[in-house]
Amino acid sequence: RSCNPPVGNLATGRTPVTLTTCGQNSTELYCFYPDQNLLHQVSQGCGQPRCTKCNANQPDNSHLPADMTDDFFANPISWWQSAQGIHREEIRLDFETEFYLTHVIAVFKSPRPAVMVLERSQDYGQTWRPYKYFSINCTTTFGLQDDLIEEGSMCTSRYSDAVPCTRGEVIYRALSPANKIEDPYSPEAQDLLKLTNLRFLLLKRQECPCHGSGLVEKPQRFAHYAIYDLIVRGSCFCNGHAEECELANRTGVMENVVHGKCVCRHNTAGDHCEKCAPLYNDHPWKPGDGKTGAPNECRKCRCHNHADSCHFDLSVWLASGKRSGGVCDNCKHNTEGHRCQRCKPGYYRDRGKPMSSTEVCKPCACQPVGSANATFNRSWRCHPRTGFCYCKPGVAGPNCDRCLMGYWGFGENGCRPCDCARDCDQHTGSCFNSYDNEPFFNIPLGGRIPDLEQMPTNESEEEWKWNDHEQGFSALRHPEKCVCKEKVLGSVTDFCQMKYAYVIKARILSAHDKGTHAEVVVKVKKVLKSGKVKIDRSNRSIYPESWTNRGCTCPILNPGTDYLIAGQEDSRTSKLLVNMNSLVKPWKAHLGKQVSDILRTGCK
Repeated sequence: RSCNPPVGNLATGRTPVTLTTCGQNSTELYCFYPDQNLLHQVSQGCGQPRCTKCNANQPDNSHLPADMTDDFFANPISWWQSAQGIHREEIRLDFETEFYLTHVIAVFKSPRPAVMVLERSQDYGQTWRPYKYFSINCTTTFGLQDDLIEEGSMCTSRYSDAVPCTRGEVIYRALSPANKIEDPYSPEAQDLLKLTNLRFLLLKRQECPCHGSGLVEKPQRFAHYAIYDLIVRGSCFCNGHAEECELANRTGVMENVVHGKCVCRHNTAGDHCEKCAPLYNDHPWKPGDGKTGAPNECRKCRCHNHADSCHFDLSVWLASGKRSGGVCDNCKHNTEGHRCQRCKPGYYRDRGKPMSSTEVCKPCACQPVGSANATFNRSWRCHPRTGFCYCKPGVAGPNCDRCLMGYWGFGENGCRPCDCARDCDQHTGSCFNSYDNEPFFNIPLGGRIPDLEQMPTNESEEEWKWNDHEQGFSALRHPEKCVCKEKVLGSVTDFCQMKYAYVIKARILSAHDKGTHAEVVVKVKKVLKSGKVKIDRSNRSIYPESWTNRGCTCPILNPGTDYLIAGQEDSRTSKLLVNMNSLVKPWKAHLGKQVSDILRTGCK
């Protein structure tokens, strides 16, 4: 819910500033009529005046501005008094920060002024605006209608009478029937209630009409303003996000003082909870709703534990359909992005760790000689999701540290093709004459890595897992070296004459050269036809019978791609085979339907 700090006396513990004080420069003699005489009907006379001295430097004879804001219960007869003979006086209360005002009460010892203005500043005294004009005749003095006649007028005569001649009150209520505020934190409410300074301008003094008292010998000794108490009720200003406040510098405790620094809730921050806390800027900041009670909490940014702060970005907010606008600041642990959700160039995501781990991004371990710098994104040394390096022509291995099968001469320019029917010595280029001499390579076959620009951003982790510890797409970075003449889907008769043992829809997960044969791991997604070998919708291997001396399967099978595969089987070993007579096509829904129709009606 929205929060409201308690209301207290903002004047407590704060000393007003006045233009004058009696006895400022030397001892002054002043006169007054005792309170008990003035509280009776003035028609009975004011009684005998009393005269005494005022000296601002003598505690027993001083009447300082601080006496207006002391504890009026503990010191009921302390007061501030102005110098003699002045008409224009100013009483100003300066606050160290912004507060909310509810009402003001001034209790005068002298007769109340005939003309007075109550003003507030919201910019620490640079500009002032009136709260209320006070005059015995509003129309004559200010050209305004009296609010006793016209409700809501800026001027009133209610508190300008000289009677009572002492302890007369001046009261101002910020929230009155004329100022109806539904939400106390709305811009309209802030414009009315928020203030940094408050001042009374006392513009015209008036005497007490003591009838029958006779002429006073020295009237200037009665000519002063005097105020017993100045009470300013209000609260600290917290935008509906706090219900208690503390001293701004958190040092010292003063009893009953209304402090100005909010103890913020709802993930907000600042002296007035006027902004979101550093890591909570995913939604735009809003004040609490005083009308509905909605707290309007700040939302935490999704930085995956890699940032200490974030900022709100309007363009990101609008682009997300007003769901999320937080942009993480200074991502740590080698991450980057609006949400620190990806690894920096030169690092890759460790899929074995949660995204919030401080070690989620590992440095690329690319062999500097064999890895290519001139990738389509020059700052990427390895694939940011798999860690596989981008290799120079003819180079193989996840780290680009050896020649591809059928290549030799590992160096600055990569590896050169063997001038042989099959493989050759990787160091000398000498041809191997038999299969027995061929070295064993755990390298992938066929196709290429899908281009990163085409890679879906929400790819599942399953697409990048291996069934064993062999890893390797990097050898296939250069698809132009894989060239195969592939079977096309011809007529129904041609398709049926091939007498395929199985027809499946499968995703290629990985490809491996086992030295004497190739093995491709696929995930079977749909079985359109099967023979003697049982086929389940699960991961299994298929076996290409043809692969080139450049490490390519034929037909080409790209990892990460769905294919329609129609081929033969070896029932003795329960293997599914792929050769140049097999039908291998990237999966399309219409192609799958076409083949299903052929299998159902065409081949009898």
